[in-house]
Order: sequence, then C-alpha cells, then structure tokens
Amino acid sequence: MAVSVIARRRAEPIPLCLLGVLSKIKTMDTGDAALCKGEGRSVWLLGDLYTFKLTGEALSVTELTAFPQNGPPPHIHVGEDESFWMLDGEFSVLLGERTLRAGPGAFVHVPKGTLHTYKNIGNTPGRMIVLPTPGGFARLWEELGEPATQLTIPPPVDLGVIEKLIALAPKYHLQIPPSAAMKRI
Repeated sequence: MAVSVIARRRAEPIPLCLLGVLSKIKTMDTGDAALCKGEGRSVWLLGDLYTFKLTGEALSVTELTAFPQNGPPPHIHVGEDESFWMLDGEFSVLLGERTLRAGPGAFVHVPKGTLHTYKNIGNTPGRMIVLPTPGGFARLWEELGEPATQLTIPPPVDLGVIEKLIALAPKYHLQIPPSAAMKRI
C-alpha cells in the first residue's frame, strides 16, 4: 500500500518589526506586548536610559542602556527579585559580598534581600534587560526619571534625584544603606 504525502507550504512568519502596527503594540487588555529594539516608553534616570517593554504586577521588563562608568548606588530590594541579562558591554555587578564581571550573554539573578548594584565598566554604552519580579518596581523608575525626548545623549544628572530616591525608597520597599547612597562600585 502506497502512502501519499501532501506537502503543505508553511506560511513564513513576517518579522515583527516589519509589521508596522503590530510592532507598536505596547500593552493590550490581554497583557500582550510586541515591541522592537528601541521601542517602548523611555526615561533618563541617573544618567542611564530606561526603556519600558512591559510593566505589570507579575513581571516588568526594561531595556537599560548604561553609559560608561555609570550605575545606581548599592541597594536592597525587600519585595522583589531582580535579574539582569547583559546584551552589550561589560559590567561589574555587586552581588552580596561578591563582585562579578558580566559581559554579553551573561545572566545575573539577585534574590530579594541581597545588596547589589551594577556599573558599566566599559568605554561605550552597555545594554541589559532588567527583570524585577514580581513587577511593579518599574513605577519607581518612571516616577524618578525624566521623560526621554531623545535617546542617545543623556541629559545632565539632577543631583536632587538621589535625595528623591532616598525619600521614595520606603514606598517601593527599597533599602539604600546610608554609606552606599553616594557610592558606586
């Protein structure tokens, strides 16, 4: 008995960024998100560019562009874990009492309650995906940040943002050790 096979040609998927309308979907009632590189709402904060890909209660996804020798002060998240997936550049990451070096492709998971920070130790901007879980923490970055009207050159850093960060920290279950408030690794 001969078996005949009918070959079907699969429809090739259209690249997301070529779809125009679909590439602009930010968040739908279903929680879907479909964004391309560089898309999303962006703010400048402490000299770095935060581009929000997904902000929700369960998960937040933010593309962060860190400029050379820049990073936040050491801090502790009481309510959420935070993970970093390095895309470009070289970073130094403080994880508890250890300092790690993380380049493209590296993934660092920071359990809640762990003192941590990062610093771009390269000579060019570095990029990473930041994943706080559960979500909601990105609201702090939105509250502190300055809306980005251009995405390539950071505006001058407002020195008052550290004081504002310290004042807002309890609202977001964030601890910044006093000796670390002005220190970066």
